[in-house]
Amino acid sequence: MALNWAMLTASNTLVPLPGEENIVDIETGAELTLFVPDTPPSASSTSGGSGGTKKLKETGGLWLTDKRLVFATPSGPGSGSGSFTSLSVPLDSVLATRFEQPYLAANYLAFEIRPVPDGGLPPGTRAELRIKDRPMFQFVSTLEKVRERSLYMRRQSLDEDEGPPMYTSPAAESSVSYFVMATPADQPPMYDDGGPSSSRQ
Repeated sequence: MALNWAMLTASNTLVPLPGEENIVDIETGAELTLFVPDTPPSASSTSGGSGGTKKLKETGGLWLTDKRLVFATPSGPGSGSGSFTSLSVPLDSVLATRFEQPYLAANYLAFEIRPVPDGGLPPGTRAELRIKDRPMFQFVSTLEKVRERSLYMRRQSLDEDEGPPMYTSPAAESSVSYFVMATPADQPPMYDDGGPSSSRQ
């Protein structure tokens, strides 16, 4: 997850990463609220945050790709409140998703974000995503499918990187003894058209 790292073109479209495929493109009408915990004060120092949560809210565009979920505010003077300009979250950093359906408000997606080093947000950051004039349930369903596929492909890649299991060398195998089973001396009883000859009287 990286705050203010997404790259947009002059026409406010997402600049994709190498090999990245765009799945959903919502250029306007997305609302993202971030709940960012303050740094708790340490016992040895009076500096630090109060242990509370800071709320950041912006409206802009939303992109879902096969690698990440990206939100960005429109560029230009007078656009947005300036609390943040973009948020880029790798799909494997989208945690604990919940589709919320309040009685007196619009449906929204709530999720937790696993931070990345130097991403600009601390552990414990939560987000709420709302989309105007678009079915939220459909977007959440698409996000879950794309996220599951991304996690599956990542696991497959990690398994391939580990390589095959270690095998013993031929020198170690040379000490193994092999046994050859002898053919039994007793032959089975003779059979004719009516069955075993020993059973006939």
